[in-house]
Amino acid sequence: MTDFVLTVTCVSRRGIVAAVAGFLAENGCNITDSAQFDDQANGRFFMRVSFRSETGATTAQLREAFPAIAGPFDMDWAIHEAAHRMRVLLMVSGFGHCLNDILYRWRIGALPIDIAGVVSNHLTYQKLVVNHDIPFHHIRVTPQSKPEAEARLMSLIDETGTELVVLARYMQVLSEAVCARMEGRVINIHHSFLPSFKGANPYRQAYDRGVKLIGATAHYVTPDLDEGPIIEQDTIRVTHAQSPEDYVSLGRDVEAQVLSRAIHAHINHRVFLNGNRTVVFPASPGGYASERMG
Repeated sequence: MTDFVLTVTCVSRRGIVAAVAGFLAENGCNITDSAQFDDQANGRFFMRVSFRSETGATTAQLREAFPAIAGPFDMDWAIHEAAHRMRVLLMVSGFGHCLNDILYRWRIGALPIDIAGVVSNHLTYQKLVVNHDIPFHHIRVTPQSKPEAEARLMSLIDETGTELVVLARYMQVLSEAVCARMEGRVINIHHSFLPSFKGANPYRQAYDRGVKLIGATAHYVTPDLDEGPIIEQDTIRVTHAQSPEDYVSLGRDVEAQVLSRAIHAHINHRVFLNGNRTVVFPASPGGYASERMG
């Protein structure tokens, strides 16, 4: 038996859930988990269904048959094999805590992905990456070389079959052309609780404002810096007695956890773009372990 995930987005109207459930039953499939959200503010409907083929229906057969259901509702839809491991390209600059955390979770199976490679504008983490038997690509970026560097990056994405790019504290701004081509497929970790404290040195900004909570935000990358749809956030409490350096140290753990959760949600097809916002369905009952663990 094969496990699948079906994602559906369309205009909200009566009969969508019944149509999807009927299609799956008629094709010998059993629903194991289902979540849906009707955004009454904009009239959009979002649905994620985990199901199991009990009579041998294949991915190709299901994809060929589903348009008969999707057409009348004008659905944006996709059927994914749950066992598929998404190919992910990691990008990092001078801070390695998020990269180290991702590599550890990948190694123990907590992030069931195929790492296509690591790109960096520095050589700092070359040995770490190579020791994990992962290709390392040094792409130096200067104002003069940025167009050439981004051309190399896009070629690498195409050559490796990359499905998701993760900016694991990659401190270069991607161009509008790259953002447009990779829309919804680039996740960034911002070391602040957006929308507050955007741009450079947000921990210093937070310290200067005397905040009592600092945090991190994982979001999809758009041409508008730090304005992309938010996937995941978290905070940690701080006090007046702590320094900006303390904020940075405490923030690293939050950044790593938030980025990992955002990646996990994306690779399990739990994130839906909804304008400049997202709909993020929680992990299936039983927690993260109930989803595929490699």
